[in-house]
Amino acid sequence: MTIFLILAPFGSFALLMLVTSAQVSLFASAAICLAVVAIDVARGRSIKMLGAGCVVVFAGIGAWVTLIDPNLNNSAVKLATDVGVLAISLASLIIRKPFVLQYALEAVDNETTKLPGFMKAIYIITWAWTGAFVLMIVGNVLTIYVPGFPLWIGLAIAFAARNSAAYFTTWYPQYRRAKHGVPPANALPGAN
Repeated sequence: MTIFLILAPFGSFALLMLVTSAQVSLFASAAICLAVVAIDVARGRSIKMLGAGCVVVFAGIGAWVTLIDPNLNNSAVKLATDVGVLAISLASLIIRKPFVLQYALEAVDNETTKLPGFMKAIYIITWAWTGAFVLMIVGNVLTIYVPGFPLWIGLAIAFAARNSAAYFTTWYPQYRRAKHGVPPANALPGAN
């Protein structure tokens, strides 16, 4: 459920960009991000760097397109949003608080966070997402700057990158458990 809430604004943005204006897509996605932040707060969870950052990214680009450059093409809008999300991811790594850590701390118990490979896994997963954001940017750059480059290939690149990162996020912790052994019974969520 968490991964669905995290990805809902991005999926909505991609879908809305196909059927409506950039302004509607951006502001609707900002509203969905804000709703996800509100759900977290209502559940007593922390406000996530990625969620709050994406509210700013979507709303900021929406304001830019509405007030300054209403003729910005859809590929450039997608590129700007992907660059914004990449900036959030890189900033989280630079300040040594990978954005994935906030989600992980709410999903596992205290014992798991003390395991030797926990932070390494967090960094690896965050870098996987960062790589996915870079691939999404590449897809957008190709659609903007390569004449005749099919839009569907750019969308396929973004879809594949995002889904691969989501799959890796669920697969990698299981792989680490299998490779390095299972920690004590009370260290894994749901283990008794």
